[in-house]
Amino acid sequence: MQKDANSFHRILDTFQDFYIRTTKAKVHIIMAVHLFKKRTYSSVYQKYMVPVSSEILNIIVSFVKEKTDGRPLKMGLDVGCGTGRYTLPLAPHFEKVLGVDISESQINVAKQHTTANNVSYMVAPAEKLPMKDTSVDLVNAALAAHWFTTDEFFDETIRVLKTRGCLAVHGFSPNFDIEYKDLSHDLNVVLSEALDTLSQYYDSIVEHMLCQYRSIYEAIPLKDKEWITDIPVRIQMSVPEIVGLFQSFYMYQTFMEKDVKGAEEFLIQTKERFQDILGEEADSVQLNINMKYYCVLACKH
Repeated sequence: MQKDANSFHRILDTFQDFYIRTTKAKVHIIMAVHLFKKRTYSSVYQKYMVPVSSEILNIIVSFVKEKTDGRPLKMGLDVGCGTGRYTLPLAPHFEKVLGVDISESQINVAKQHTTANNVSYMVAPAEKLPMKDTSVDLVNAALAAHWFTTDEFFDETIRVLKTRGCLAVHGFSPNFDIEYKDLSHDLNVVLSEALDTLSQYYDSIVEHMLCQYRSIYEAIPLKDKEWITDIPVRIQMSVPEIVGLFQSFYMYQTFMEKDVKGAEEFLIQTKERFQDILGEEADSVQLNINMKYYCVLACKH
């Protein structure tokens, strides 16, 4: 009798764990749809999100070429493509590239900024990819996999990848620093306090980013996989661009929904503090931003 009771409790615990994980996944999808469907947010995201990392792009392309033994790369699939920020840079390496995103607003912005003849876009979720079985050479997800229901996304990825086709998921840490002359310390005090303010609006999605996608790497059901962390990338941004970057973070959008006035004052005060440190050149000077990227790669055999 005791054995039956123990078995029942184990089954119940398993069911509860599955229910919690499934519920969280659904909540994240709902959050993503709600956030990214906004036309104004899509425009902000396109304008201010950090530029494409050539370092990450080179890592991905080199990995794919190595694993595919130099065969012609016919199809690239950019999942959670947003406004097409990584879709377009992939285009020179493939005969065709398709960008898919759950947000029609993001796809519309992507189409407006696309000139490449071999790139197209479609509204579709990561958990139901609009591709035939074994038809894709690369599935790419840039700063997006933390929004997905990962087990369903991986199942779909394995379904659509050709033999020796590759998966690449990557992003950057939300913690970074500024370097500029002898003002770095003062600038980083302001930056750190701004990031601390935004961290109040973190949720479990950010945990994937803070651990540099370790949990996503561990969940990939492919044996041939790599996890590359702490990839140094330096970009240059002005103060207005840094403030715009804050606006492009989903944490700021959550802040806005809860306290519009507080969120707007946060941006104004942060910009003014940067300006006080930099003086007259504040809005024109280019600051060095030191970021850390991470990349998870896998190959289907």
